[in-house]
Amino acid sequence: MKGEPDFLQRLREEIGGGRQWLDRAVILAYAVFAGLSVVALTLLADAATQAYGALRAQAWWVPLVWTPAVTAAVVWGIRRWAPGAGGSGVPQVLTALAPETPLAERQRFVSIRVSVAKILAVAGSLLAGLSVGRQGPSVQVAAGVMLHARRWLSPRSGISDRELLVAGGAAGIAAAFNTPLGGIVFAVEELSRRLTERSSGLMLAAIVIAGLVAVSAFGNLSTFGRVRVDGLLWWSLLLPGALVALLCGLLGGLLSRLMLASFIGTPDRFCAYRRKRPVAFAAMCGFVVGLISVVSGGSAVGLGQEHTRELLAHAAELPATHQPLLFSFLKFVASWLSTWAGVPGGIFGPSLSMGAGVAADVAWLLDSPHGAALIALGMCAFLAAVTQAPITAMIIVMEMTDGHSMVLSLMASALLASLVSRMISRPLYSTMSQLMMRSLREPTVDGSGPR
Repeated sequence: MKGEPDFLQRLREEIGGGRQWLDRAVILAYAVFAGLSVVALTLLADAATQAYGALRAQAWWVPLVWTPAVTAAVVWGIRRWAPGAGGSGVPQVLTALAPETPLAERQRFVSIRVSVAKILAVAGSLLAGLSVGRQGPSVQVAAGVMLHARRWLSPRSGISDRELLVAGGAAGIAAAFNTPLGGIVFAVEELSRRLTERSSGLMLAAIVIAGLVAVSAFGNLSTFGRVRVDGLLWWSLLLPGALVALLCGLLGGLLSRLMLASFIGTPDRFCAYRRKRPVAFAAMCGFVVGLISVVSGGSAVGLGQEHTRELLAHAAELPATHQPLLFSFLKFVASWLSTWAGVPGGIFGPSLSMGAGVAADVAWLLDSPHGAALIALGMCAFLAAVTQAPITAMIIVMEMTDGHSMVLSLMASALLASLVSRMISRPLYSTMSQLMMRSLREPTVDGSGPR
């Protein structure tokens, strides 16, 4: 057994290690840059969403022309200049983290160039009026920024590329949701099972700093608003909460399965046409999403955060913009088609929005007085079902609530929905990552390379 540490010796090592302190300063500086990159993505995404809303207000038929045209342009641009910037962003980071991925191929998925392209392309997807999120892309954006710190670190820093990628990806979640704790849990549950003892404290500090940058920019506010629940007894949510979790588990698992099938490609005429003419196929998907925008009045497309805020603000009585039973179906189809089109964009935001819609419908059907609490459970359950990362989903939604009265309910709904989803679909992100790694050895997965 080793003896107790020598305090004076350790103190001399810390004070005398000038290069070590420089390496730490580099990591923390890049954590700030990672947070700022997510702030830039957020600002551009919000601006693009507002611009689309202004265009849609000009005439009812605008989405039928604008959405397919811009969708095709985004897909064409990504395929031509930055193929690695397509898709969600989380599978790309997982692929870069995999030991099987050659070092020469890592830059294909995470780099400063890919991060810049991702920011612009996600803004383009939202400008088109597609149903995509920005939280998943934030993972890839921040990971690319953090990996760039490698060129300034000394060879003896002891910090690996893997740790930089994990810290960057988790920092992206922390900054995107304003939930530093959620970023840390995401790093452990989804990106990596371990961080080395030597650098774990520094990496966790980087994640927290990136989250604080977002808090400094936007305030300590949630993207989807705050859920306030006072004096709620758990048994009053037992039956409606279980129904919400089951429905979200079924729908989330089905969405995950459809997205995987679209990614892999199936022997049908639609996938065959997509392989042959990906840009034209993207325009077709964009047209259907534009039609959904017309039918839903724009509520079922985009990030979904405004609609979710309205549901939370008027939980006792459904807002006029919500179409019971129809909204969740339209949002489901729009999110699936937006992914199938091949544009950059995540599923975190749409999942939270769909979960809120399902829960609001259950509260409306059962005439439940606990609409806000059920909406929080639905958001947590749907996110857990799609990602099959229940702890991350629970922590993210918990940090969006005031108080701790719903912690056990959120945990139960996340675990139940994730369990149901696992019966329907393979894990979304890890399966996509495995297919991307296969595409490094083969020409294509579905004829279009990794997304």
